[in-house]
Amino acid sequence: MKKIMTITILFAALLTILSGCSGGTGTDEGRNNSAGGSVVVGITQDLDSLDPHKAVAAGTKEVLYNIFEGLVKPDKDGNLVAAVAESYEISEDGTTYTFVLRPNVLFHNGKTVTAEDVIYSLKRSAGLLDTSDPEVQTVAALSVIQTIESTVNSEGREEITIRLSSPNTELLGYLTCSIVPCDYTKQDTEPVGTGPFVFSSYTPMDSVVIVRNDSYYGQKAHLEKVTFQISESTDAAFVELLAGNIDIFPYLTEDQAAQLAGQYNIEIGDMSLVQGLFLNNAAAPFDNPLVRQAMCHAVDRQGIIDMISGGHGTIIGSGVYASFGAYYDESLAGRYEYDVEKAKALLEEAGYGDGFSFTIVVPSNYSYHISTAQVIVQQLKQVGIEAKIQQIEWASWLSDVYADHNFEATIIGLDSQLAPSDILKYYISGSPKNFINYENDAFMQTYEKAVQTTDAEQKKQYYKELQRYLADDAASVFIQSPALLVAVNPALDGYTFYPVYVQDMASVYYK
Repeated sequence: MKKIMTITILFAALLTILSGCSGGTGTDEGRNNSAGGSVVVGITQDLDSLDPHKAVAAGTKEVLYNIFEGLVKPDKDGNLVAAVAESYEISEDGTTYTFVLRPNVLFHNGKTVTAEDVIYSLKRSAGLLDTSDPEVQTVAALSVIQTIESTVNSEGREEITIRLSSPNTELLGYLTCSIVPCDYTKQDTEPVGTGPFVFSSYTPMDSVVIVRNDSYYGQKAHLEKVTFQISESTDAAFVELLAGNIDIFPYLTEDQAAQLAGQYNIEIGDMSLVQGLFLNNAAAPFDNPLVRQAMCHAVDRQGIIDMISGGHGTIIGSGVYASFGAYYDESLAGRYEYDVEKAKALLEEAGYGDGFSFTIVVPSNYSYHISTAQVIVQQLKQVGIEAKIQQIEWASWLSDVYADHNFEATIIGLDSQLAPSDILKYYISGSPKNFINYENDAFMQTYEKAVQTTDAEQKKQYYKELQRYLADDAASVFIQSPALLVAVNPALDGYTFYPVYVQDMASVYYK
């Protein structure tokens, strides 16, 4: 027997959204009409790929969200809503997903989306094609897929049936993976998707331009053109903001937001990230759990939030952020209170009574993380720890830190699909996401139970248990789910915050 479901997420996102007016430098026509005009959006890192299946960086995915769609896609409330699929069913045992494809969906090159395209896209994302591209970032969660088949139902509609090798009621959160044409070979240079915007041009380290998709099956975008202007850092983008050359820019610090008062509206939401001082558990002295616990007590999370974002932000105590709603364990936020004397005692017990020195590697294009590192350096001095900040380019961070694990500590924000199993995959032994080298057999066993159970209440308890493992082991210094301060030109409206890391330009319009 199958359970028929509407396309909603598996958990309720509890994201506070503060809405207000927004801003822009568009054309005169755009300023006088709710539909039309163009905007410039500032971003602080170059794209690592135009092919959505090869993209790694959250900053790349937030741009490509406007071009590509999956069978389903997230909305601002944390629901997974109809996209290329019109509806779906999940079997009660969690092993079979059946999707009815939306009719007459067009790719940007004019080709109609078919079941063949969907099957190709899913297999490519899962690493199940007969020949694979080593640059494709396969989605480990999709490895549970056993077969993907297409049929035509009694109403003449194409259906996709996905059968799994083991139960997984969270798979929907991973089926946002982009649907692309199966016979198209230029995704690396001229990407083609089904989204509300069409790729126009890309100039490395300069800009990405997208234009409205007038053949879009759903609510068409208001804006005719969006330019994502790439700056080497937040400081460089801030200069452009002050000059009025950028319409929308996220990632502001409180000080920067204050300087823009009167020139831009400042929207405040949530980044939907886990920001942390991530420690290499395989490198001394952070291979000692007592040292990691000392670090947790030595960092004043609220002090960081107050200093950098004016008190906006949510303290976290483990590897899940608050937008995960029922799966989030709020009680862990107080697991390690700021306590200098406790930190010193733990260091003494660990054999580091005289302190130690280490390096915090931070991507140079993220001023928010750099500012966080600067505050932490001063806080750690109170317990005798000397930290040095090393800024590196984003590409170097991806290769040296994320891929090669060649670091002692780093500050970054971790993003996620709308599935709790995905945000916790950063701590799974053998996972390419586990860049901190965390190891805990009990964590692994509980993780498998959490993914496979079809009992909703049991699933919540397993995921909270996983968060407790990370907190008890002090896997890293989990700081906050940061506030997202966004400068928006007062001529614009419709800027929307999401419980995932995206910049949705389809909802933005001139007032």
